[in-house]
Amino acid sequence: MRAITQHRYGGTETLQLTEIDTPTPGPGEVLVRVRAAGVDRGTWHLMAGRPYAVRLAFGLRRPKLPVVGRDVAGVVDRVGDGVTSFAIGDEVIGTADGSYADFAVVPVTRLARKPTSLSFEEAATLPISGGTALQAVRRAGVEAGDRVLVIGASGGVGSYAVQVAAALGAEVTGVASGAKADLVRSLGATDVIDHTREEIDASGRRWDVIIDLAGLRRLSLLRRCLAPDGTLVIAGGEGGDRWLGGTHRQLGAMALSPFVRQRLTPLLSKETAADFATLADMADRGELRPVLERTYALEEAAKAIDHLVEGHVRGKIVVVP
Repeated sequence: MRAITQHRYGGTETLQLTEIDTPTPGPGEVLVRVRAAGVDRGTWHLMAGRPYAVRLAFGLRRPKLPVVGRDVAGVVDRVGDGVTSFAIGDEVIGTADGSYADFAVVPVTRLARKPTSLSFEEAATLPISGGTALQAVRRAGVEAGDRVLVIGASGGVGSYAVQVAAALGAEVTGVASGAKADLVRSLGATDVIDHTREEIDASGRRWDVIIDLAGLRRLSLLRRCLAPDGTLVIAGGEGGDRWLGGTHRQLGAMALSPFVRQRLTPLLSKETAADFATLADMADRGELRPVLERTYALEEAAKAIDHLVEGHVRGKIVVVP
């Protein structure tokens, strides 16, 4: 099969389109013929090995996973021993240890049925970004009537977080550039703060929940915009040093939270079949719609990742074998 592979950490110049053996599913796994594969920030971090902390889990000197990509949507081609919940021909979504390829092995613990209302390209954007958004909103305990601020509202995770919070009846304010304000409002936000023109504390408003998915704003600034008994969830933040990246804020929030009235919590999202199934149901009920900017051919995977890192993507992009 064709696959985008990598054998050393670095930029997209380390990626190559190669022919490798088609993998075989083991017990509790299925082989999926890939119809589309999402592009997310995690793909870049695993490719670059940055911050260096990711190498503790994914290979100190070189990537443990030679095939790039995580999100996948496709059709079950083979099933491993013990798999009874999926059959050949089923349309599915999930996460694989390498999805930029013609085929990918996916454990059933990270596999769900594809929403019937979405194309494969749209469905491939759901698992990682949608799952992170769903868990962030749950972690915050968002309820109807809550005032929620989503920082990074036009990005992959943010575009879903706005929709999930709005579906629960929250009053959502999104933080995005002015050029993307209309997009964020169309997802359910009642207001948008243009971060290129003003900071989030400019109006003096306070929110019951802040979900921080972008930038490296100081904890003191975020707390100033949070209600006295509000909840801050930090699930993102690009940049920072080469060792910890932006995770120093998560660590700081965890250390400070026991000593203040506000609840300050980091989020390390998990990839679960149950969450993917929830997202699929929400999509079929019309509560979620992927924002798909464009698709790239498999051989253009490097261009797709570069486009994401440049920071201009509206919603999501996908790679299509």
